[in-house]
Amino acid sequence: MRLYVEPFTVHKRYALTLSRGTYTEATLAWVRVEEEGIEGWGEACPFSVSEDCHQSLEDILAGLEVAKGILRRYSPWERQAVEAELLQAGIPSAVRAAVDIALHDWMGKRLGRPLWQLWGLDRSRIPPTTLTIGLSTPQEARQRALAWMEQIQQARAFKIKLGSELGLMADQNQLIAVQEVIPLGSLITVDANGAWTLEQSLSMSNWLAGQGVSYLEQPLERGQEAKLITLWHESKLPIFVDESCFDSRDIPALADRVHGINIKLMKCGGLSEAWRMIHTARAHGLQVMLGCYSNTALGNTAAAHLAPLADYVDLDSHLNLVDDPFSGALVQEGCLIPTDRPGLGVELRE
Repeated sequence: MRLYVEPFTVHKRYALTLSRGTYTEATLAWVRVEEEGIEGWGEACPFSVSEDCHQSLEDILAGLEVAKGILRRYSPWERQAVEAELLQAGIPSAVRAAVDIALHDWMGKRLGRPLWQLWGLDRSRIPPTTLTIGLSTPQEARQRALAWMEQIQQARAFKIKLGSELGLMADQNQLIAVQEVIPLGSLITVDANGAWTLEQSLSMSNWLAGQGVSYLEQPLERGQEAKLITLWHESKLPIFVDESCFDSRDIPALADRVHGINIKLMKCGGLSEAWRMIHTARAHGLQVMLGCYSNTALGNTAAAHLAPLADYVDLDSHLNLVDDPFSGALVQEGCLIPTDRPGLGVELRE
């Protein structure tokens, strides 16, 4: 089969600020595999979880050049062999994810069925996707929440990014500002992106529990996993990890110190590894959420096909784009629902 690569840039409607920085645009790689006159689509999105752990666009494009040579020797039906060779060649996870997504899309198109149907999943089980409110002032956070509610009818789940350099009081004021305008009973989650110390995490987790927050994501930075045991025992709020968990191999060591994991296709290497992560997490009694980076509707639709297996979903990045070239899963009653179209069900916008 042949592999085609096309970089493209998308721009955010609202800048997204995390404890690590502010993001206004992203350049991704659109990946297409072709055989028998059928194309399967995927995308590779750069990401960073720390200063020493990131995948740049240059890393991705270099990896895709290597992948082109590897895929010439295989058919789209040979996903296991392709995955093994890409791993052996040290190909970045975002590249492996793009190829794996594209191979799944090809399969679904070849068989004329959407992925969720091929997997026997139930779309009615898909949880609402959280709508992200970046790190900001209380006024800015309030306005962002109102903008989300104007854009997404029946918005009922929100993720609030905290970890302000101004301290915990600033974080608390931002959360309270959002609570003042969102519907009563909304799902609220908090993501600190590793910005807090253990002491701050303990203080905030207990305060957040009293504010009706459902769980706290990645309070400690990657590399501080040993301290999660203390937080697990003393926190009144469930603890999820994102940056601390890349793939299924990381899960066993986390099982006694977290309540759940955040699975991202770019981070783990695609739908095949995401399946393994879901079942590994369940076997260890952990909850599962599906997340994203600066993905378009292509990447988030791919993840949405797995959403019936998740407890929580955070697939909203494409909803904050002004120039997403793709259309795919539809937002229905706050949930991102894949369509009946074959494969991913993703199309180019006119």
